Formats: sequence, C-alpha cells, structure tokens
Amino acid sequence: MEKGRYVGIVGPNGSGKSTLIRCLLGLARPDRGRVDLFGTPLGSFDQWQRVGYLPQGLQHFNPHFPATVAEVVGLGLLAGRRFPRSIRREDAGAVDRALELMGIGGIRNRLIGELSGGLRQRVLLARAMVNEPELLVLDEPTTALDPETRESFYRTIQDLNRERETTVILVTHDSGTIGRYASSLLYLDKRLVFYGGFDDFCGSPEMSDFFGSHSQHLICHRHQDGAPR
Repeated sequence: MEKGRYVGIVGPNGSGKSTLIRCLLGLARPDRGRVDLFGTPLGSFDQWQRVGYLPQGLQHFNPHFPATVAEVVGLGLLAGRRFPRSIRREDAGAVDRALELMGIGGIRNRLIGELSGGLRQRVLLARAMVNEPELLVLDEPTTALDPETRESFYRTIQDLNRERETTVILVTHDSGTIGRYASSLLYLDKRLVFYGGFDDFCGSPEMSDFFGSHSQHLICHRHQDGAPR
C-alpha cells in the first residue's frame, strides 16, 4: 500500500474484514503469507507510534468511568513505549494538539462517559492521532453513529488523509458511503473479490455478479449523489 492512500475495506459480516486488520496489526497470525509494516517484517516491527488504531466497539463507555477526555487521549502516547513508562510532562503538548486537531479542546476536562457517541468517537480518534501516526487503521468506526455524525466523521478522516497525508485503512459495511471518500476499495467475502477505485467498482462485471446489477446500481447511485472525493 502506497503512502498517502485511503483504502476502504468493505464486505458483509463474517467476510474477514476485522481478521485482516488484526493480522495487519499483529493481533492474529495469518495462515499463510506475511505482513510487512513500513518495509519491516511484522515480527521485527517495534515502531508502533507510527500506527494509530481505532478498534471496533471502543466507543461504549460506562457513564461513571473516571477518566477525562485529556486522560483518554494521553493513553495513546503509550504506544511503542515499554511499560510502565508513564506519560511525561512534555507530552501534554501532544495531547493538546490532538484535541485541537479534532476540535474538542473545549471538553478536555469532561469525563469520557458523559459524552455523546459522536464526541466519544472524536476523542478516540484524537487518541489514535496523538502520536501523529503515518498510518491510521479504523475498524467499523461509525457503527454507533447517527447519519449526520457519521458523515462528519468520514469528512474528518478525509481531511486527515488529504491535509496531513496520513495513510488510512478503514473497515466498514457501507460501500456507497466509503466510496465517496476512499481512493480505493477492497471488497472481501472470505476471499478478495475486488480491489480498485470506486468507478471501477461500479463498472465491474464481477461486482455486478456478486451484488446483482440492481444492488450495484443503488450503491453507485448513492455515491454519485454524495460528496465529491
């Protein structure tokens, strides 16, 4: 995957999307093949501060969870550090920058459990971005968000990709929406079904056979009516 790309990984439930991400991050072992990160075999890779990760389902917090927004974002600084090395005083600047990047500097002292789903997801994205990673990996980040908040979140990711040249891998069920933002789509169904741009996706006979021509038309029509890439 080339630096600065934005790839959407799509497919039905059980298609292997999250498993692929887990293999990429060393959380699961592939049956065959190998994974390299930044040109380094995964088993030897130790520069995890270069990778930001937003796992699936992380936005659900107990409302009484006793951590502030700034504290949650600061936990992202521990990536690549040897435990129990703590967050340093000079790291406060990195937390401040991540909060401002996500437009949530004004809620830094609020408890994470008190926030709406959309704000929590912005906090967790700030945590993933606090080290200014070169690669950002997001697994179903918009599942619990309402449509308006979901679109805002997608635009934020697109801005990170375009303005900061952050390489993005985003897992989703929503082929039509991600097609408006990602530079490439990778479609899985326990195998690689398609990889390419969204225009190629819409014209692909393989995807027409896979979805049916009517469903493919609906997905692509949603893309054409949406925001430009």
